[in-house]
Amino acid sequence: VQLVESGGGSVQAGGSLRLSCAASAYSGSTYCMGWFRQAPGKEREGVAVIDSDGSTRYADSVKGRFTISKDNAKNTLYLQMNSLKPEDTALYYCAADPSFLERCRVMRAEFIYWGQGTQVTVS
Repeated sequence: VQLVESGGGSVQAGGSLRLSCAASAYSGSTYCMGWFRQAPGKEREGVAVIDSDGSTRYADSVKGRFTISKDNAKNTLYLQMNSLKPEDTALYYCAADPSFLERCRVMRAEFIYWGQGTQVTVS
């Protein structure tokens, strides 16, 4: 599985961005797909995941502001980010992992497949 993120950029606080993740050999119907982020000097953390059954989970820090979704027909994963804050600044990664594992449920950054990341900067 190859994952390619896009949609990052610079935005003012309160603004919005939508990240996309195009997947080759798309396995959205059989994989847990997720968004993770890593800020300078910090560990990579889970932002949101969507499992193959459509169930979603979010980090407390983004609940109510971010929405994860997928389009199986387009082989694409999305992250809609609204009401962005400076603390959301990070390199955002798309990741994929077999469905229904604990590391999906708890958003542990040990997924098997990773994209190269896309930078989000909020000022």
